[in-house]
Amino acid sequence: MEQRHLGRTGLRVSRLGLGTMTWSRDTDEHEATEQLRDFVDAGGTLVDTSASYADGGAEELLGSLLGDVVARDELVLCTKAGVRRTATGAVVDGSRGALLASLDGSLRRLGTDHVDLFLVQTPDPRTPLEETASALRLAVSSGRARYVGLANHAGWQVARAASLLEHDPGLAAVQAEYSLLQRGIEREVLLAAQALGTGVLAWSPLGRGVLTGKYRRTIPADSRAASPHLAGFVEPYLAHAGAAVVEAVATAAAGLDRAPLEVALAWLAGRPGIASAIVGARTADQLRGSLAAVDLELPRELRHALDEVSAPELGYPERF
Repeated sequence: MEQRHLGRTGLRVSRLGLGTMTWSRDTDEHEATEQLRDFVDAGGTLVDTSASYADGGAEELLGSLLGDVVARDELVLCTKAGVRRTATGAVVDGSRGALLASLDGSLRRLGTDHVDLFLVQTPDPRTPLEETASALRLAVSSGRARYVGLANHAGWQVARAASLLEHDPGLAAVQAEYSLLQRGIEREVLLAAQALGTGVLAWSPLGRGVLTGKYRRTIPADSRAASPHLAGFVEPYLAHAGAAVVEAVATAAAGLDRAPLEVALAWLAGRPGIASAIVGARTADQLRGSLAAVDLELPRELRHALDEVSAPELGYPERF
């Protein structure tokens, strides 16, 4: 599998990353073991997790597999902090204390003394970005993280954080949702990242599963859209507005004799500034479908057609 530099850093990540959002909840130890083994055998290195996934359960499961299934130094481990569980539910907290305490907990669950990439999972409007940036700086200077970045932040926040971290340690990565069904980051975030030399990690590159084509006729009983805790996550992408994009992907796939998800991933891999597309699969069979896309390069005409059918609406001030 192709290895790409994360922005202007020396860190290299695999073209596809392995997401673990379902681990220990919908994906058990057996399936997780098979996923990790297949991913590494295919040349994958980037594994993405978070302290908030299954309330730390995903990190614990991943940590239990390190050493037995794959050596720690064969992986690029990325985890996230900034969403903590309380008695009344999840709370966004980007304060220095919360971020560093979360990182310490992640390291315990993962069974390692450092992560390769540490991200702030979501903006915290109650904490100054200067304080959040200071926590990222301390994570690196203390040796607990090698590189740092942001996830799900706006373009101005990316630019501001990059300024605050300009000299040490630098803003290595931005993680954001990006697919043929969600191209919102092209308005500002992607352009900011390119200008700053920050690498982009795309999550949900299959449009929350909709670009696989599985929902074209009905909702399968074993799909995320039928799951009590994930149905709301998928539902926005089942609207009629995205149907033309899904059909275009299916048509392109039929012409190439490939699966729709392979076309969707190949389109994303060819976008400028994208270091890795993070695929989250519930089962090993689903992951193998994504891994089949690593050798696919789309013809120029087909890429342009997909660009046009999925083009985001731009207005002032992006288009003046």
